[in-house]
Amino acid sequence: MGHPDQSADPTGSGQADTRHAPELIRLQAVLRAARFHGIDLDVRDFADEAGQTVPSIPALARWVEENGGTAQGMRLQWRDLVRLRDVPPVALMFADGSAGLMVGADDTNGVIWLVDPFASPDTPPVAVDELRLEGVWTGDVLLVRGRHDGGRKEDAVNFAWLRRMVLGERVLLRDVVIASMVISVLAIFPPLIVMQVIDRVVNFHSMSTLVSLTGLVGVMAFYEVLLSYARREITLVMTTRLDTRISLAVFDRLLALPLEFFEREQAGNVIGRVSAIYKVRQFMTGRLLGTFLDMFTLLVVLPFLFWLSTTLACLTVVAAALIGGIILLAMPTVGRLVGRQIRAEMERSGALYETVAGIRTVKTLALEPVRREVWDEKTADVVSASLDAGRMSNWVTTAVMPLDLFINRGIILIGAYLAITSTTSGMEAGALMAFMMLGGRVASPLVGMARLIDDLNEVRSALAEAGSVLNRPTETRALTTGLRPPVHGALAFSGVSFTYPGASTPALSDVTFSVPAGTMLGLVGRSGSGKSTITRLLQGVSRSYTGQLRLDGIELREINLTYLRRSCGVVLQDNFLFRGTIRDNIIAGRPGLTLEDVVRAARLAGAEEFIERMPAGFDTWIEEGSTNISGGQRQRLAIARAVISDPRLMILDEATSALDPESEAVVNANLRHLARGRTMVIVSHRLASLVACHQICVMDHGHVVDIGPHEDLLARCDIYRTLWTQQNQPAGGNDGGPPSVSHMHGDAA
Repeated sequence: MGHPDQSADPTGSGQADTRHAPELIRLQAVLRAARFHGIDLDVRDFADEAGQTVPSIPALARWVEENGGTAQGMRLQWRDLVRLRDVPPVALMFADGSAGLMVGADDTNGVIWLVDPFASPDTPPVAVDELRLEGVWTGDVLLVRGRHDGGRKEDAVNFAWLRRMVLGERVLLRDVVIASMVISVLAIFPPLIVMQVIDRVVNFHSMSTLVSLTGLVGVMAFYEVLLSYARREITLVMTTRLDTRISLAVFDRLLALPLEFFEREQAGNVIGRVSAIYKVRQFMTGRLLGTFLDMFTLLVVLPFLFWLSTTLACLTVVAAALIGGIILLAMPTVGRLVGRQIRAEMERSGALYETVAGIRTVKTLALEPVRREVWDEKTADVVSASLDAGRMSNWVTTAVMPLDLFINRGIILIGAYLAITSTTSGMEAGALMAFMMLGGRVASPLVGMARLIDDLNEVRSALAEAGSVLNRPTETRALTTGLRPPVHGALAFSGVSFTYPGASTPALSDVTFSVPAGTMLGLVGRSGSGKSTITRLLQGVSRSYTGQLRLDGIELREINLTYLRRSCGVVLQDNFLFRGTIRDNIIAGRPGLTLEDVVRAARLAGAEEFIERMPAGFDTWIEEGSTNISGGQRQRLAIARAVISDPRLMILDEATSALDPESEAVVNANLRHLARGRTMVIVSHRLASLVACHQICVMDHGHVVDIGPHEDLLARCDIYRTLWTQQNQPAGGNDGGPPSVSHMHGDAA
């Protein structure tokens, strides 16, 4: 590498691609830095942020972290960079969008050592000094490290977790505390000035004192306004950052939950419980922070109140303490009622989500009255719970109101009485006014503390609901650790048994068979025989099986789960398409691929023909629920999405069931062409589509009955022969025999 701004040639053609080279060089630099730590990255998995012409540091860091590493972007000066001597490779970002890989530094001679990211490992590094680097380096670096805590148990979502989130913003929190302390000190002076105005200016008609106090008020008001603005701005930034940290952490935890959990739980219920975390967020950034800041005012003002009048200060504190005691006594009952209200609201949200998600079924079957009855019932539960909680809170408010009125109105009357009757108290009119101005500032934090404890009930209930979802065992370790071997597609089942959670009978029992790489394997059997369960195990959806399931000789549970799923192409009977263009849906799993890759995948899936007929072609927008395309078109797009990454192992679970005969013939012909050099596992109830398979595995009640080519199975397997005969029975030739199973549903196992 002669100079840091020279573009490498990623194609090996001898000419650098000036349009793509910078971004490819930057990706390659991060890829090599990650490989140093044993992290295998795939450039095709990289997804940049919208509108970015070159890979951004946050996107690069996310790319590394999604594959089991950690990354941190930093901005350094030359004097800091040259001191990084014994460090792993560091990616330096250049102004033209490319990058260099720093492999060493020498602060004595004032140079760093760079290598071209695309250079061979044997290429020696090049020494670069500050003068040569400053013209091309932006000052940004990306530090990549391996993650050594893959086996550490994930932190539970609870108050301790929230506290760590808040303490993550300790710098901003420190600034807020300092500003609050200064404002609290300044809060003492206005009442003092009022006291002096009444006792000195008004009583003695002193104009000079008034002018002096006016100037002092102006100066102090300026600083108070300035500090208040700064505190609000810092608080806003802190709460926004905290909100972002909580939102990202919650969504990451939700994505890490296994598919089995989502299959067992109602989607609306899951969303309602997870959304309860935002009640906690509002509490943390709202009342909790406000009360915390008010406590500084209390600590500063309370001694001053006792200096003005010990009697009035004691009465104020006692009244505020009684308010807190009443709230504490009512807290258990209020907490129970609030928890019931939260659960009722979540159940109603679940009913709403279920209705909206199934609106097509509701409309086609005229289920509006039924869903309305469900909604009315859930709403009645919410109303009942809200009334009970509201009435209890109303009783508490009514009980504390006399004490609150005493603090705001009774204290001034007692103070006036003391000023009139006592000759030794020394309390004058100005001192009484100053006490009233500061008394509210003392009572408010004390009452706020009591109400804060009351709010803890609602927060505890909300946090428990969110934790009931987010604290489930996740796939994080399996997604970020494990082997990443080259996938060829050889499969071997040895005594594999599996039982679904809560089921009384196993879905698979002692399944044993093997097929070499490049085999087209068909799975057939009656409904519930275990065909789809085998495909679930191959995808890593369920890992709690017994026995040995090997892919290319490696136990499947030892392979990195993300790598495994990205190495497999999967097409299901009912596939989901996201709102977006056809192109976006096809490259959903590989955002780094080009339009040429999209066209090739669409052609293999037999989808190119109908896409070209659409007005916008590959940029045609797919509506929510895929309502603007047919079921067969949706299925072919799903096949294109599966084949675009050129997987060595493909799983098709009733993939052609939604296609008409003509489209099915086109797709099957393309799949047979696609099957060359890769393993395909095909589940289908249409046996005619499996005739070309090298091996057909016949399943029955979770057992492997037989495995072999089509002709051999017809000759020796009764179950296969029966299914074949039923599906190929001539029309009208049934004579009261068993009905055709050509429309038999897919395996629900």
